[in-house]
Amino acid sequence: MAEERSHITLTKSDSVNVVTFTDRKILEEISINEIGEELNKLVEGEKGTKILLSFTNVEHLSSAALGVLITLNKKVAEQEGTLKLSDIAPQIYEVFKITRLNKLFEIHDTAEKALVTF
Repeated sequence: MAEERSHITLTKSDSVNVVTFTDRKILEEISINEIGEELNKLVEGEKGTKILLSFTNVEHLSSAALGVLITLNKKVAEQEGTLKLSDIAPQIYEVFKITRLNKLFEIHDTAEKALVTF
C-alpha cells in the first residue's frame, strides 16, 4: 500500500522502504527541506532501515537536493541501515559522476534490480 506524502510516495517491498519522488523538479529550497524532513523520519530511531530512493519521475535536481541525499546517507549509516538509489535520468547521473557521488551511493538502473540486492 502506497503512502502519499507531500513530495514522496512511500511503499513497502518486504522490509525495504521504497521512496518515489512525486516532483519532476527538485529545485526549490522549501521543497528540498520538506523532502529532507520526510526522508529523515524514515531513519529516526530505526536500526537497520532499508531505503530505496527511486528517481523515476525526477528530471531536475539541485545541488541542495544532493546535500540532503548525502546527509540522509550519513544518518542511514549511523543507524546501520542501507540506502540505495535507482532510476536516475542520464542528465542527473552525469552530475553524480562529476561530483563523484556515484562512488558514495549504490545506484541501480531500475528499482526492481535494486530491490533484489537488499
